[in-house]
Amino acid sequence: MNIQQGTLNKEGRTREKLIIFVKNEEAGKTKTRLAATIGDEQSLEVYQKLLGWTFEQTRNLEVAKEVWYSRFIAENDIWEGGDFKKQLQSGENLGKRMSNAFQESFMEESFQKVVIIGSDCAELSSGIIQQAFQELEEHEFVIGPAEDGGYYLLGMRNFYPEVFEDIEWSTGSVFQETIEKIQELGCSFTTLKELNDVDTIEDWNRVKSGL
Repeated sequence: MNIQQGTLNKEGRTREKLIIFVKNEEAGKTKTRLAATIGDEQSLEVYQKLLGWTFEQTRNLEVAKEVWYSRFIAENDIWEGGDFKKQLQSGENLGKRMSNAFQESFMEESFQKVVIIGSDCAELSSGIIQQAFQELEEHEFVIGPAEDGGYYLLGMRNFYPEVFEDIEWSTGSVFQETIEKIQELGCSFTTLKELNDVDTIEDWNRVKSGL
């Protein structure tokens, strides 16, 4: 299957969706671990470069694309430059916010493959995202592990809220705990290559020359 063409429903619309979780561009509220080293304003500039990278890697993907903001839906930002639908995250923690986004996609819009990514991984490419959708042809789940023990991508073919429940978010055990949840469900899964999220100055120094 040519992933660029996507999976179409009877109306000719894609049945694949990419959800992009972003934080609003506010100094002091993005990349707080990085800000502790380089300050709030510089940290925001770094995050804006990461947003630019994420935009470039996703803008030409021929799947339904949605940007989910952390606090409010922004206007006249980078995401105006592509066919991105804008949504607002809801939920008391990251797991609940992701769960709600997946639930809406599967229950209300009847998508067959849904993949979620963040916006702080400068190693994530359009090719890796395409691979994730392809892997969902054969597996119920696909997950991209991050070097810090979390994950930078999660995709599924049906909604399973269990994979977001009772997880210690923002810890080094998130990826492993999620895999265990998937195994408990008896679902098939595959993993992508391990990548590095930008959280610290060391992370940023590794990738900034490529942005």
